[in-house]
Amino acid sequence: HVQLVESGGGSVQVGGSLRLSCTVSGAPYSRHCLAWFRQVDGKEREGVAVISGDGTTDYSDSAKGRFTISQDSDKNTLYLQMNNLEPEDTAMYVCAADPWYGGTCQHIEYMYWGQGTQVSVS
Repeated sequence: HVQLVESGGGSVQVGGSLRLSCTVSGAPYSRHCLAWFRQVDGKEREGVAVISGDGTTDYSDSAKGRFTISQDSDKNTLYLQMNNLEPEDTAMYVCAADPWYGGTCQHIEYMYWGQGTQVSVS
């Protein structure tokens, strides 16, 4: 079965950086949509960044210019480099995956989810 395991979260000062990782295993398909979401208690889950099977990336307005999504296909790992962090970035960050059929990876129902890694900025 498909497993996604995040790591790299932690506490950081305002203006600092973190790199999150998400290792994907057991996927029965060769290319996929991969995404980072974030969740704050009491608020709706927010999409942060996506990367499609052909490497196309998209970001939320709050992530543009500060965050970079990337993947290492050889390691089956998804990354989110986060720079110039702000207190508003404090959240549980969760990665998600879904088979890619050639279309957009935005606004789709992701099938597989990780447990999340906490990021705290103060």
